Amino acid sequence: MRKGFFACVLVLLAATTASAHFGMLIPDTDELTQEKRSVNLTLSFSHPFEMVGMELEKPNEFYVVVDGEERTDLLPTLKETKVMGHTGWKTSYTPKRPGLYAFVFDPVPYKEDAENNYIRHITKVVIDAYGEGEEWNKPLGLKTEIVPLTRPFGNYAGNVFQGIVMLDGKPAPYSRVEVENYNKDGKRTAPNDRMVTQEVIADGNGVFTFACPWKGWWGFAGLNADSKPYKGRELELGAVIWVEMK
Repeated sequence: MRKGFFACVLVLLAATTASAHFGMLIPDTDELTQEKRSVNLTLSFSHPFEMVGMELEKPNEFYVVVDGEERTDLLPTLKETKVMGHTGWKTSYTPKRPGLYAFVFDPVPYKEDAENNYIRHITKVVIDAYGEGEEWNKPLGLKTEIVPLTRPFGNYAGNVFQGIVMLDGKPAPYSRVEVENYNKDGKRTAPNDRMVTQEVIADGNGVFTFACPWKGWWGFAGLNADSKPYKGRELELGAVIWVEMK
């Protein structure tokens, strides 16, 4: 009886101290110019602030959407790499013309035994090519996504980022949104575990707001449970967008 009790306590502690997971789609720039005409992208599944990696199978889908309309499959371009000591993927892309380029990957759901669920983070990042990135708040029609209300590129550190969490094409009211900074150089430390992942709740229209205190890449994950289980477990749907603050 005592043994079972302590086992339950350990499970509860693990659940309350578990770090946030993030699909990561990090480019080496958020804008392309005459001096920088190609973008290099790295895909992973990780704890970005703590720099703890997890395995990312080759995604089910990886593509780019140009100006909110023209979609091109990029899955065959992916090459396996290591990110934080675990399997990730990389590629490079050269736009053919000025415009707005939204890159998206939809992963194979990740089995998370600590939470007794599967995790599917549909992850995107937006690149402005040659100053022609317009209509950046246009939904892409994903299963779940964050539609930005703040331009998702060309931002200063300290700016507010605002977006709408969408699920099945509609705003998802009162979604929990987890936020983390990509602590790439490992220079930042959190004073305690609570400070690693920031959280905000979207309002009744699915809108959330967060002020990014310092420069770097920031990930926003709007979380909801899918209406159907996956392989007998709850499926966490994450609408993830990455935004750089400069």
